[in-house]
Amino acid sequence: MRSLPSIIHLDMDAFFASVEQAAKPSLRGKPVLVGGLGGRGVVSTASYEARKFGVHSAMPMAQARRLCPNAAFLTGRFEAYRRVSDLVMGLLRELSPLVEPLSLDEAFVDLAAGPYGPALTAASDGAALVLALAEDLRADIERRTGLTASVGAAGSKLMAKIASEQAKPDGLVLVPPGRERAVLGPMSVRALPGVGPATEQVLRRAGLITVADLADAGEAELVQLLGRAHGAGVLQMALGLDDRPVVPDRDAKSVSVEDTFEVDLADRDRILHEVDVLAARCVGRLRAAGRSGRTVVLKVRRFDFSTLTRSETLRGPTDDETVITDTARRLAAQVDVTGGVRLLGVGVSQLADYTQEDLFAQAVREAAREQAEQREAEPEDGSEPGGSSPGEQPAEASGEPGEAGEDAEVPAVRRWMPGQDVTHTEHGPGWVQGSGVGRVTVRFETPWSGPGRVRTFLVDDPALEPARPLPLRQE
Repeated sequence: MRSLPSIIHLDMDAFFASVEQAAKPSLRGKPVLVGGLGGRGVVSTASYEARKFGVHSAMPMAQARRLCPNAAFLTGRFEAYRRVSDLVMGLLRELSPLVEPLSLDEAFVDLAAGPYGPALTAASDGAALVLALAEDLRADIERRTGLTASVGAAGSKLMAKIASEQAKPDGLVLVPPGRERAVLGPMSVRALPGVGPATEQVLRRAGLITVADLADAGEAELVQLLGRAHGAGVLQMALGLDDRPVVPDRDAKSVSVEDTFEVDLADRDRILHEVDVLAARCVGRLRAAGRSGRTVVLKVRRFDFSTLTRSETLRGPTDDETVITDTARRLAAQVDVTGGVRLLGVGVSQLADYTQEDLFAQAVREAAREQAEQREAEPEDGSEPGGSSPGEQPAEASGEPGEAGEDAEVPAVRRWMPGQDVTHTEHGPGWVQGSGVGRVTVRFETPWSGPGRVRTFLVDDPALEPARPLPLRQE
């Protein structure tokens, strides 16, 4: 354990939602939700204004709409998030070469390995210098991006992470070495990494509620309750002991999430629903890490504690929620769940660097699905929805030769997603507020303008085009 609080953990506040608010002046100070907007969508990030209504990440978007119906519901713009993340990580690397990114918006930094290391060692009050460096970092991030960050500083990664949680939002907390047990003691056992709902229930039944209870219980009792490896690890964390180094450029081999259920699931529809939720959470983590993956893995622990895994390898890497969810559902159909399921997990392996093409895959599929639904909704007698009988040519297709004939290709309907960046030849840059019934509503504003005007266009207006994200600060 270090004698100086030279490890810091930085976590951007409500990152995706904050980027959207910074990019869209009309949304500042208002509830914003970023995530999947379909029937099986899940909240990726909720702004602090939305959290006041009880909305949180990983919540089904349908439930979030009921809790906060007046929020702005936006799809993710991962090119914008990656751009801001690169800027923030660049600022961190100015402090030290040892930067360990955990996701687009979160990282550990070892200050002792950087240019300020000798000064920290020589300073009579090293903690004061760490605080000064952390405050300067937060100020630089806000100046360069307009966003706020929370920072925790401590002598270990465990305590730096705990401190940044206490600092949220927009704060700075330092835990002096030697004060670990005093800080951890009153906290719930859930504050420790690796202690999820299932482990919490096991500990609670044994009367272990706080971290101090775990520290007092001793290794023998925790090993008996949780197993040798997990029990010993939990005790070490409860004592505030963590000597893990900051490892730069971690190369994760997979991204996965799993849940253990208090009551075994026996209904297949309920199991498939949980698979949907887990897949959405997995995609959220995958995108937050800026990665895509080629192999989808399903983990099932049955009522008798037997554990099965099924996997399917796709043609290429993807971070598309629909593709991963559908694949996980197919894998679930291969598993015999007679007797019940106590644990489910969904993961993605064979990771690759995030590619921009993946962003548009889901939009293309959704547009194709909508067109298929429109075809299914056509009258069974073969007449057109507008009332023309079979063989009768619609009026708009009967123009001059070369305009629209029976051999002409029908142009695909353009898909506009809420939050998407666009530009108009007359009105300039803006973003999509919503679309439907053949029209798209756009608010024209930039990150450095005031709230802009709203205008509505036909979805196929040739003057309206998709655009790249604008920087949050004007060059």
